[in-house]
Amino acid sequence: MSLTVVLGGARAGKSRYALEAAARASDQRYFIAPAEARDDEMRARIERHRLRRGSSWRTIEEPVAVVAAVGGVPDSAALVVDCVTLWVSNLVELGWSDPEVLAEAETLHGALIGRRGYSAVVTNEVGLGIVPADAYTRRYRDLLG
Repeated sequence: MSLTVVLGGARAGKSRYALEAAARASDQRYFIAPAEARDDEMRARIERHRLRRGSSWRTIEEPVAVVAAVGGVPDSAALVVDCVTLWVSNLVELGWSDPEVLAEAETLHGALIGRRGYSAVVTNEVGLGIVPADAYTRRYRDLLG
């Protein structure tokens, strides 16, 4: 099966689009969520996403081992990974090197394109704006690109 990459600005409807496409593809639906509720605003955001998905989705909350989580999803089920932006942030915060992050992203890509069921990843476009002022943020932007 193919892999759909849903790319766009923050709060642009990417998650909704990916969920609707996955819902059309299968009655068996999985959602891998790398986000972590580190503050009240993020907890509320995560809860809104959970409510939007409803009970027809099985959610796997996994901030780092996304590739392993993909491996635990039935091959024919629809799968949405939302979002790569937060996943890469988690890896960078843990001290992963650029080559390690990129290799893991390649491994994730291989795992997703090897599935029979619908697969989508959601990510934010971060490279079309101004160049970040500090090296850490430029590194993050470049990794996402």
